[in-house]
Amino acid sequence: MKAIRLKKPGGLDNLGLGTAEAAKPGRGEITVRIRASSLNYHDYMVVLGAIPTPDGRIPMSDGAGEVVEVGPGVHDFAVGDLVVSTFFPRWQGGESNLAGMGGVPGDSDDGFAREVVTLPTTAFTHAPIGYSAAEAATLTCAGLTAWRALVCNGGIKPGDVVLVQGTGGVSIFALQFAKAAGATVIATSSSDEKLARLKAMGADHLINYKADEAWGETAMKLTGGRGVDHVVEIGGSGTMAQSIAASRFGGHIALIGVLAGYAGPVSTVSIMGKQLKVIGLTVGNRMQQEDMVRAINVNGIKPVIDSHFALENIADAFRHQASGAHFGKICLDI
Repeated sequence: MKAIRLKKPGGLDNLGLGTAEAAKPGRGEITVRIRASSLNYHDYMVVLGAIPTPDGRIPMSDGAGEVVEVGPGVHDFAVGDLVVSTFFPRWQGGESNLAGMGGVPGDSDDGFAREVVTLPTTAFTHAPIGYSAAEAATLTCAGLTAWRALVCNGGIKPGDVVLVQGTGGVSIFALQFAKAAGATVIATSSSDEKLARLKAMGADHLINYKADEAWGETAMKLTGGRGVDHVVEIGGSGTMAQSIAASRFGGHIALIGVLAGYAGPVSTVSIMGKQLKVIGLTVGNRMQQEDMVRAINVNGIKPVIDSHFALENIADAFRHQASGAHFGKICLDI
């Protein structure tokens, strides 16, 4: 079966088409015909070699497809079921720990840039009803990150105000989950065209952060001086100061990404003074993913997919991601 393999030391030119075989499923395992994956910043760091992997690693943390064979003792899945992978297959539920954070597909283990895989059932959940494989593949990392940020950690409720940054997968899912929860959403982007699309999706207030460098203060003003309840912080140190400025006293900042910088000054005095809850998080566990899927089945949220690329064109997909031109998720069709 076809598979993409990454040669050391990494780099888009070191992504090549190879093969990989899937074993017959043993007890508690299923074999899945992978139909789609979706790109994340984490995957980009892996393929560039910034996150070192063994020579020949199969990348991609997200995968979705149909079950083609089940092993002995499997009762939760049947042949034909559409399933979606979990980011932390060893973290089934409860609080995170070091052991549970291992085994990430495409990183410490082979990922889903391949046609067939055999894994324990704990590495998957059912996909939402009516989803395509590509739609399901967007949930593993981006969807669950937004869900955990707002629902699991944030305890979002109707009437809350949520600030989302940019138009990547996590931010758009956060907008969708926030609106489903009855929250007001302030959205930022450097593109007026993208802001118009966010408005059409339900964003209540828009800020062009390139035109308004003090966008944190602007967000504060939009709340009548109270401040926002939740910030989905994907920029890191480069945007943290503005996120703090936007937050209400006792507000919650979900620290998710580092797209605007790994290092830089952060005003700990402001965090203390506002008594902010700053919670770092990386995706979530399998039980949280199952909860998210149940919620999607009720509210009918569909992911926003920017574009599709064939598996063989994975390098072009990452180049498109690096350009920043996308709106929503970039998917691989396998």
